[in-house]
Amino acid sequence: MTLRVLVVEDDPVAADAHALYVSRVPGFEVAATAHSRAEALRVLEDEAAGTAGGVDLILLDLYLPDGNGLDLLRSLRAAGHTEDVFAVTSARDLTMIREGVSLGVVQHVLKPFTFRTLSDRLLRYADFRATAEAHDEAVSQDEVDRTLSVLRAAPSASTLPKGLSGPTLARVTAQLRDAAGAGLTASEAASALGVNRITARRYLEHLVTVGRADRRQRYGQVGRPEHHYVWRS
Repeated sequence: MTLRVLVVEDDPVAADAHALYVSRVPGFEVAATAHSRAEALRVLEDEAAGTAGGVDLILLDLYLPDGNGLDLLRSLRAAGHTEDVFAVTSARDLTMIREGVSLGVVQHVLKPFTFRTLSDRLLRYADFRATAEAHDEAVSQDEVDRTLSVLRAAPSASTLPKGLSGPTLARVTAQLRDAAGAGLTASEAASALGVNRITARRYLEHLVTVGRADRRQRYGQVGRPEHHYVWRS
């Protein structure tokens, strides 16, 4: 499943950068870019009426030339729009952040931010969507907590071990998620990504360490068992 993102940002340079970031994250594509509140409304109306698949997520700047981003969000909710929103802003006002949460903002990303920061939150959002859509209802409080923690508990980019990069981790994560229950060995991941087996294994082991994958044993007909990595849904 590909998630479509509308980038709403008044600064054309920043808008292009944010769109580029989104396009580099596996499983996401840019539906459109808007530079004002009015343009964003037109895009959403066109997407809803068209056949392109609509918009799943809005990357919303809170300071727009024709109105506050939260005012735009209020208008969208009043009109029945249910798209999820990442608020992208330089504002540190906790009152505004609280107001955004009440309107359905699922992440706040403070400017300036790096590709690694945004990609981590986008991948967690994709995990949240996949988990929520795979089950009709939660069977326990623990399951509700786990589902929400995927979305909320975004670690700092500095937590990546030395030598690992955010873009490569995003590619490894996407490959493992696409493999679903079948999972991957380090050799299979290396072949798919065009890296060596040791490098692939370091990324897979990191996903195990942070609780996003499980390591199992795959037994062949002969020889020693091989580690087998499965995405933890």
